[in-house]
Amino acid sequence: MNLLITGACGHIGTHIIKNLDKIKKIKKTFLIDNLQSNRHNSLFNNRKKSRLKFYLDDLRDNKSLKYLGKVDYVIHLASMTNAENSFKEKKEMYKNNLSCFKNIVEFCIKKKSKLIHISSASVYGKQAKVVDEECSKEYLKPQSPYADIKLIEEKILKRKKNKLKYVTLRFGTISGVSPGIRFHTAVNKFCFLAAINKPVTVYKTAINQYRPYLSLNDAFRVFKFCIEKDLFNNEIYNILSGNYTVKHILNKIKKYKKKIKINFVKSPIMNQLSYHVSNKKFNKLGLILNDNLEKDIKDTLKLLDNI
Repeated sequence: MNLLITGACGHIGTHIIKNLDKIKKIKKTFLIDNLQSNRHNSLFNNRKKSRLKFYLDDLRDNKSLKYLGKVDYVIHLASMTNAENSFKEKKEMYKNNLSCFKNIVEFCIKKKSKLIHISSASVYGKQAKVVDEECSKEYLKPQSPYADIKLIEEKILKRKKNKLKYVTLRFGTISGVSPGIRFHTAVNKFCFLAAINKPVTVYKTAINQYRPYLSLNDAFRVFKFCIEKDLFNNEIYNILSGNYTVKHILNKIKKYKKKIKINFVKSPIMNQLSYHVSNKKFNKLGLILNDNLEKDIKDTLKLLDNI
């Protein structure tokens, strides 16, 4: 079986590559990235037995992917992902992410490839004690352009559901170490600032708000599960390791960086609200996600030990 990973040089993609040999069904993997992030190092020293083929390409071009033959599975990760910056880059993000997505969907239809679509738990934007995949539309109120795009992608797939097999995974905020690690999401950004003794910037409205988080280890286990169990039933699943507040995260960082400084600021997303995301629907399939956020924090801080 052949696998295609788009955005392969990113935080999630490089963790998949590192663990590919654990998915026995995959015999060859095609990697695509436009390398605009300059993460060429993500391609260094990968295992030869993983049988990787890298293509430098831009998925916004509808002529991309013409060179690929048989592809059984696609994990689509290629997109601009910085939710906070998406307010400043709104127009560019809509154009970039939706162009890439539409081209991948058409590719999957043409090649009869099964698609793992990464959405986001940030599509939930209205207050509720618990939100799940079956919640009413009033709770699907994205608070950033990035999250709004994810909801648009989900709607596109629903309209195409008779033409392709897919699964949509609403990921929590990613934590953990990989060769393509980035530091714009909450856990990693806080760890980096704490490591260099800079104040951790926290939105006043967010300190006690719950949000879903997902360890890279759990994310990989989900990819492996979907491929091995052929979970392409055109359903949506919330994927998270746990729900935590910013305070919880800071307290975990303090175990290793006791003198952490906190700087409270106003949030550009002033109507963000606290909510728990339920992953019971996915858990019922037989894979329980509960990887250790504290270990992710420890591993991330360890990267910066000698600074």
